[in-house]
Amino acid sequence: MKKYGLIGFPLGHSFSKKYFTSKFEKEGIDDCRFDLYEIPEITQFPDILSNNPELKGLSVTIPYKEKVIPYLDFLDPACKQIGAVNCIQIRERKLTGFNTDYIGFKNSLEKWLGNERPNALVLGTGGASKAVVQALKDLHIDHLMVSRTASDHPGFITYQDLKEKPGLLSQYHLIINTTPLGTYPNTEEMPEIDPAHISGKHKVYDLVYNPEKTFLMRSLEARGALVKNGLEMLELQAEAAWKIWN
Repeated sequence: MKKYGLIGFPLGHSFSKKYFTSKFEKEGIDDCRFDLYEIPEITQFPDILSNNPELKGLSVTIPYKEKVIPYLDFLDPACKQIGAVNCIQIRERKLTGFNTDYIGFKNSLEKWLGNERPNALVLGTGGASKAVVQALKDLHIDHLMVSRTASDHPGFITYQDLKEKPGLLSQYHLIINTTPLGTYPNTEEMPEIDPAHISGKHKVYDLVYNPEKTFLMRSLEARGALVKNGLEMLELQAEAAWKIWN
């Protein structure tokens, strides 16, 4: 029996578990299983490996996308640039890190935008934003990072800056939410974007997929924006992971 799984904490309702269990059933794959490995500390990661010698691949989620890197033998070149891992291939006891968030997001966004390359505001600077930023660079999309706290780095602004200079929103027509704000059960939360400055020229890509339409998506769609959730990205990254593992 080949084993695959997900490490993170807490795991709760896992997209990966549902996705791969359903995939195995639909495609008649009966020699594989997908398990959840909820570990409160990354130091428990080696125990997962030693206790499960049948493991062929792992997905990695919050809060271990960066913390897992020291435990790996090799890193895919794209991973080195991104600085985060969400997929581990296990071959002959050697661990190689990949970032399929990058693959999933880039392919999904490229399809959605077509030939357009609007300037982008990336909401949030956590682990999920790293893959998004690399994809934007590779698609030649200019972007600004938006966070709650000020930064000395160029290309970073705060939500307060957006409030004080609302005209910025007329220059940046792609808004990408990489924060967990609005995720079930806290469905009435959203990043501090004023819908009054949103128009039909805007596109909003929210990495959250549960609920299907977040408060951010609903609020900005009401002003004419086109909106998209993160489900397609997740499906594409899961398929990319499956190819890497096999």
